[in-house]
Amino acid sequence: MIGRKKELEVIKSCIEADRSRLIVVYGRRRVGKTFLVREAFDYRFSFTHTGLEDGNFNDQLSAFWRSIKSQGGGGCQRPSNWVEAFGLLKELILSSRDERKTVFIDELPWMDTRNSGFVGALAEFWNGWASARKDVVMVVCGSAAAWMVKKVLHNRGGLFNRANRTIYLSPFTLGECERYLESEGSVMDRKDIVSAYMVFGGSPYYWSLLDKGESLSQNVDRLFFAENAELKDEFSKLYRSVFENPEPYVGIVTALGTRNAGLTRAELIEAIPGAESSGTLTQCLDNLERSGFVRKYSEYGKMCRGSVYQLIDNLTLFYFRFVRDYNGRDPMRWSHLVTDQRRVSWEGVAFERVCLLHSQQIKKALGISGVASEESAWRCLPSSEFAGGAQIDLVIERADRVTNLCEMKFASEPYSIGKDEADSIRRKTAAFKAATGTRNACHVTYVTTYGVQKGRHSAVMQSQVVMDDLFAE
Repeated sequence: MIGRKKELEVIKSCIEADRSRLIVVYGRRRVGKTFLVREAFDYRFSFTHTGLEDGNFNDQLSAFWRSIKSQGGGGCQRPSNWVEAFGLLKELILSSRDERKTVFIDELPWMDTRNSGFVGALAEFWNGWASARKDVVMVVCGSAAAWMVKKVLHNRGGLFNRANRTIYLSPFTLGECERYLESEGSVMDRKDIVSAYMVFGGSPYYWSLLDKGESLSQNVDRLFFAENAELKDEFSKLYRSVFENPEPYVGIVTALGTRNAGLTRAELIEAIPGAESSGTLTQCLDNLERSGFVRKYSEYGKMCRGSVYQLIDNLTLFYFRFVRDYNGRDPMRWSHLVTDQRRVSWEGVAFERVCLLHSQQIKKALGISGVASEESAWRCLPSSEFAGGAQIDLVIERADRVTNLCEMKFASEPYSIGKDEADSIRRKTAAFKAATGTRNACHVTYVTTYGVQKGRHSAVMQSQVVMDDLFAE
C-alpha cells in the first residue's frame, strides 16, 4: 500500500485492543477509504455492507438484509425497521466463530434516509450491545464528511463521544502519487506528475485511470473530452456524493471559482443571490472546508477577522475552466490547448494551489520544519502603487523573526526574473511591511519547477524551493 502508515497503525491498534472499538473513517469520494479498510483487515470481515447511493428506506433496509443473509444469516426474515435490522446483525455476530468480530459498514450516510431512525438504531446497537463486549471492531465509513461529523462524531444523542478512533483520509501528496505510478509501472517525469496533480488532485482513483501507454495530454483528453469520457460528469457526482443537498455548495464554489485569491464572507454574500437570507452560508463554508474543497485563511495580521475562503480543489477548478462549457466537438481539446495562453495562465494559478497543498514540504526544504511558524496570506486593494492590487498566497511567519514571502512560478526551464518583476517584488515587499507593521526580516522565497536562473535581478530573492522538494515525504 502506498502511504497510509499512520492510518494502518491506528486500525491495527484497535484490532489488537482488549476491548471493543468503534473506528470512524471519512474523506472525500475517490480518496481510497474502502481500499484502506479492506487492506487493513486483509479483506476478512465477520460482516460487511455498503449503503446504496440514492436508495430509499426500503431499498436500504432490503440491501442490508440481503447482506446479512449472504454472510451467514440465511434463515432470517426481512426486518421492518433498523432496530430489527441491527438485531439481526447481533445474531450474526453471536454465531460467528471469528475470534475478533469485525464489522465494516461503508457509505454509512447513504443509509440514513429521512425519518428512518437509522442513527438511533446504530447508536443502540453500539452502546447497548457491541461496546459492552470485548471482541467487536466496527468500522463505519463515508464520503459525506459533513454528515459523518454531524451525525457520528458530534452526535448529540447516543453516539456522542463514542468513536474510539477517527481517521480523516487525506488525498495523496505528490510524493505518494509518484510512488503509486511507479508501483503501476508507469513512467512519468515529475513535471508531468505536477501537471497531472493540477487536474486530478491527490485522489488515488483518478490516478488509477491513467493509461501508461498514453501521454498526459492524451489521458486528459480520454477522461474528460472524448465521447463518453469517464470523468465528464465527475463534478456533479462528486458533490452529490459528499453533500446531501449539493446546490448551495455548488453555488459557493462557482462564486469562489471566479476569484483565484478567494472571497470574504461579505463578498460571497454579494456574489450569491439570497445567500445572506438563507442562513446556511456559514455551515456550508465549514462543510466545504472540512471536505477539503476550500481553505479558509486569515490575512496576515488579522487573525480570524476578515477571513478569506479560497477554492483549492484541483478537479473543481479544472472543471470550471475547461470542462463545464465544453461543446463536445473536440475530443483532443487538451492536446490542442498545449501552447494556448488559457492553458498557460491556468497552469500558473494551478501550480500555486499545488504549492499551498505542500506547504510542509516547502518548510522542510527551507530547513525550518523544526521552527515554530504560522502560515497565512496577504492581499492589498488596488492603489497608486499596485494598480491591480497585490497578493501573496503563502506567508510563513517564523518564531526566529523571519517571514518568508513566497512567489510560486511554473515554468518549463529555470525561471528568469526580469527587471519589471524584480521592481514589482520590491514594491510588494515594501507594501507588505508598511501595511502589516512587521519587524521581521522579510525573505522573498521563489518556489519554481527548475529553480531560478542567476542573473542581474535574481538578488531580489533570498531563498528558493524547487519542484523536486515538493515530492519529499
